[in-house]
Amino acid sequence: MPSVLVVGFDPRAMPGVDADAINTALDKELARFGELGVDSAVTLVVSDDSAEPTLVASLTERPWDVVVVGGGIRKTEQLLLLFEQIVNLVHRHAPQAAIAFNAGVADTVEAALRRL
Repeated sequence: MPSVLVVGFDPRAMPGVDADAINTALDKELARFGELGVDSAVTLVVSDDSAEPTLVASLTERPWDVVVVGGGIRKTEQLLLLFEQIVNLVHRHAPQAAIAFNAGVADTVEAALRRL
């Protein structure tokens, strides 16, 4: 069974963002993965010292086929260093995984399918 790890910025740490709506949309994407026979998991990070150990634990939990890095991290200029850190951690700890990027939560499955 193919496997996908989705890495996103914790919406509870984003002022002015409806975290419940984002989490609901993410749950829908995870359900879609399940319908397609893809095992999936999510790791949410924040821009502090906890990001690296949190992500490394998820990346080394199993061999992932694809790691999707969320648009909230990639498109937010203030998170550029976090984005760079994530890409390098994926490269180091999950070298077998393809890296995909979504535009937003709603196209997470499509982003992963491009690399599966």
